[in-house]
Amino acid sequence: MNSWAPGTLAVGRVKFFSRHRGEVNSSAFSPDCQTLLTASEDGCVYGWKTQSGHLLWRLGGHTGPVKFCRFSPDGRLFASTSCDRTIRLWDVAETKCLQVLKGHQRSVETVSFSPDSKQLASGGWDKRVILWEVQPHKEVLGLNHLKPSTWHCEASGLSSKAQGSLLQSGQVLRHLVGHQDSIQSSDFAPNSDCLATGSWDSTIRIWDLRARTPEIFYRELEGHSGNISCLCYSASGLLASGSWDKTIHIWKPSTRSLLVQLKGHATWVKSIAFSPSGLQLASAGYSHMVKVWDCNTGKCIETLTGVLDVAHACVFTPDGKLLVSGAAD
Repeated sequence: MNSWAPGTLAVGRVKFFSRHRGEVNSSAFSPDCQTLLTASEDGCVYGWKTQSGHLLWRLGGHTGPVKFCRFSPDGRLFASTSCDRTIRLWDVAETKCLQVLKGHQRSVETVSFSPDSKQLASGGWDKRVILWEVQPHKEVLGLNHLKPSTWHCEASGLSSKAQGSLLQSGQVLRHLVGHQDSIQSSDFAPNSDCLATGSWDSTIRIWDLRARTPEIFYRELEGHSGNISCLCYSASGLLASGSWDKTIHIWKPSTRSLLVQLKGHATWVKSIAFSPSGLQLASAGYSHMVKVWDCNTGKCIETLTGVLDVAHACVFTPDGKLLVSGAAD
């Protein structure tokens, strides 16, 4: 873990989490940054105290390698995905599995929670996104006004029975189809109106979730020349995308405008995170390198090398520090 403050990027503290029984595929910090999740090739999800490195739990249940993990924004839940084609939804306080979500036909590679923690999006090698209800609520939104000239349309799996009724936890709300290759990244917009998905077809789709109809509208962002590996929204609604083409793009999704392109990584970009102000962006490559960028100028303002072999996740804490987790020999 490394801490960052404006003007200086330096190693503040390094902790090693060395009780995995297989390669670590993914890691994620809790919203308060007190807990670190790791997803392992050994089929288990691990929870650790961020500061001390103390192992809190080792949870089995998946029948294949665990590919990805993420906390809900309210900190009450976390989700894990696996090659076994399922998503497991876990309760943090009781460290028990609440739901096993089944619907994908191949390995599930990404999950993301809506800002209100009530919905979950998952994607993977079957080239589809599934939107799930994970915390029941009665609110069902009506059709909002869309601009047909800027939105494309695809079929959705939302059943009419789901509309106007109490939605049950674990229920499939809809299927979002159209990507031509594996979906490896996803993130909800801050207002929950849209979901961004990144694919190995080198495109990003912005799905409009406001319309509860059999049709789903999307915008497509093109510009990367490689697989999309990570996505992240800022608090103001800008979208950053990292790619195998070693670049990061910052977009204004509402107009499909590319605002700035960030170049400097020597390998593909594994993880990205906006600062709370949205003025800086941290990025971790599939290498020894972590960078912090000025989002307005596109210039790299700090670089850290030599601590991690692979950086899986980076996040800004509320007090301005940058935490990075990954693998080291």
